This record gives sequence, structure tokens and C-alpha cells, in this order.
Amino acid sequence: MVVMGIGYVGLPLVVEFARAGFRVTGYDRDPEKVRLLNAGQSYIGDVEQSDISPHVSCGRLDASDDPTVLAEADAVVVCVPTPLNKTKDPDIRFIVDATDTISRHQHPGMVVVLESTTYPGTTNEVLVPKLTENGMTLGQDVFVAFSPERVDPGNEKYKTHNTPKVLGGATPRCLEVATALYSHIIQNLVPVSSPEAAEMVKLLENTFRAVNIGLVNEIAMMSRRLGIDPFEVIRAAATKPFGFMPFYPGPGLGGHCIPIDPLYLSWKLRSLKYQARFIDLADAINSSMPGYVVERIADALNSDGRAVKGSELLIAGVAYKRDVSDVRESPALDIISRLLERGALISYVDPHVPDVNEHGIELASVPLDVDFGSYDAVVVITDHSAFDRERMLRQAKIIVDTRDIFRGVEGDRSKLHGL
Repeated sequence: MVVMGIGYVGLPLVVEFARAGFRVTGYDRDPEKVRLLNAGQSYIGDVEQSDISPHVSCGRLDASDDPTVLAEADAVVVCVPTPLNKTKDPDIRFIVDATDTISRHQHPGMVVVLESTTYPGTTNEVLVPKLTENGMTLGQDVFVAFSPERVDPGNEKYKTHNTPKVLGGATPRCLEVATALYSHIIQNLVPVSSPEAAEMVKLLENTFRAVNIGLVNEIAMMSRRLGIDPFEVIRAAATKPFGFMPFYPGPGLGGHCIPIDPLYLSWKLRSLKYQARFIDLADAINSSMPGYVVERIADALNSDGRAVKGSELLIAGVAYKRDVSDVRESPALDIISRLLERGALISYVDPHVPDVNEHGIELASVPLDVDFGSYDAVVVITDHSAFDRERMLRQAKIIVDTRDIFRGVEGDRSKLHGL
């Protein structure tokens, strides 16, 4: 079998299929990923090298950038990126390209499963027509399904094999074949009636999170205007044993899912002349958070008689999430860019991200044992567990804490400025 795209979603799948005894090839156009996987090395934090190298050594697992490997595959799982374009509209060119590539090497009996997050209708509107235009009969010669990825980087409890997996087949027979495939690697399968239902499941999951994060981000801004600590309010509300689920504010959304997936749904609904009002409002609020954080930094510096321009600032954490190395869509990048535009002198510390070279930012992390007191202010963007909170609170002159990491830490709290 072949997994197309061996990044954060594809690599764990490659490992699980190899572990189950499949002969697996990871196909990717990135030569570095291909080289590392063929060398038995992991480049994803959640995948250990020991999960890869034994399968490479015994010839069960390899990688290639040659699409002809598809000609020998009985099963193909598509895990390619689905970004937004500059106008925040869906960009499915990688799905289209992957489908075209599969069709050129297609043979009877192949099962093709799309895992890339996309808008409802993509599987039946893009994959099915292309994979049946050469005379292949759907549900007989080719089996097409959609199964949304549910990767949660850094989650120590739920990995690929024990996270329930939703499956929607283009026909009942397609669902049956896709279920047979995934039953070898997933403990609990959740069949639904169609690819559209499966596509909608993923968008609902991440829209739920985006909307609730938007709500608490607005609560944070309202609370500060009222002179109330929003984190204290949320933690107290979370003691209610029913009818409340805690979400916490932050400096903005990050990762490849929550900032992007709901906008796929919003775009689809606009094409049907319907405005997804909750999604659009949540996006507006969440997108405003990096700017809000910069203003909080400016206020904190001003309280000490300083301006942003010329101030030396240390950003603590540039990954989008605690204890991961992923900087995709990280709000830290937006915050750093805005501070640089205002004349700040920026350094950062992140034990998981040794250097940043994107969005016009070229920086390398300072050591974890950095003297926090050598900066005019420290701005906590990511709550990595490796940060020495006690030492940071003791040394830093000013701290802007967007994650509430100092709750319960003893020290001079007058230097703390929250969201």
C-alpha cells in the first residue's frame, strides 16, 4: 500500500500499517522526508525512531518520490495538505494533484481513502469522477472513501491506533472495503452514511473548538476591561460538574486544523448563499488575538516607562502548542512580526524549535537557561513544560503571560500582565 504525504498525518499511518504487517511505501515530493524515512529516522515528534527503523530494516517500509509506486498499490491513503489561500478560501490543489497522480497509475481493485480535511462534497466531486473516468466502476473496480484524520500532536494517551476513526464510503461496498483496510490498525471504527457526513464530522469537531475558543478569547478581553482575571473566572466555572466545558483563552489559534478547517465549511456554505455566522465571528475574534497581545505588551512596557520601539523582548515559546515542535499557523510568528514592525528587538526561547526561518523571520532560539532578567520583558506564548516558571518569575522584569502559567507559583506577581 501507499500513503501519499508523510507528514504529521501520514507518517503515523505508515508506521501503523507497517506494524500490522502491510508492505508500505510513503510517497512524498519532499526529498528530505523520503531520505529520512528510508534511513529509518523519524522527523515527527510523536513518532519514535524505534517505531520506524525495524520495519525499514526488514524491507516492510520504505519511501519514494516516484509516483510509479502507485501502480503496485492495492490501497492508497491520501494525506496531503489542504491550506487556505490569501483570501482564506480553500486550496485543494494538492488533493486534485494527488487524485490525478493516482488515476495515471490506477488499476482494478484499488481502494483510495482521502484523509485530508476538506469541505463536504470533495470526495464525491473530485475523487470519484476522476477515478471512474477511465471506465472503472465505483464499488466494483475502485473503492473510494473519506476518513478524517484526528491527529493530536503531543497527546500521550490517544494515538492513531486507539483514536476512534470515522469512515464514509462513496457506496456501501466502498465503505465495506475501507472498513476492512482500517480494521487492521484502528481499534474502533465509526461508519457513517456517506463521504459528505464524514467530511462534515471533522469540520464540526474543529468548528466546535474554534467557536468556543473565540468565545473565551472575547471573555478575556471583556474581563480585562472589567478588571477581572479571565482565567480565574474560567477555572471557577469549570468546577461545575455539569453543563459547562472549560476552554481557555490564548494568543491566537495555531496548528493546521482549528484556524483553517472551519473556514472550509464557511466557504462551502457561502457557495450555497448561507452565512456561517458563528464561524465568521469566531475567526474574526481569534484572528485579532495576536494584535491584542501586542497591545498588552505595549501596555505592560508603558507601565514601566518604556516603549515597544527599542525594547529587548524575549518570546517564550514559538510552537503553536505545548511541548511540540510544530510552528504551523503559530500566533507567535504573527506577534513577532508585529513587534518587529514596531521596532522591538526580538529573541525567543523554545526547547522544541531550534530555529525559525519563515514569514520573513530568521531567528535561532537562545538557550533554555537564558537569563530572563537581561530582557526588558518576557512574553509567554507557549506553555512548554520545560520552562522554569519559578526562575522566570524571579528574574524577569516584566512578564506578559498569555497562558496563565504562573498560577500557584510563588513570587513577585506585580510584574505579571495577563491577557
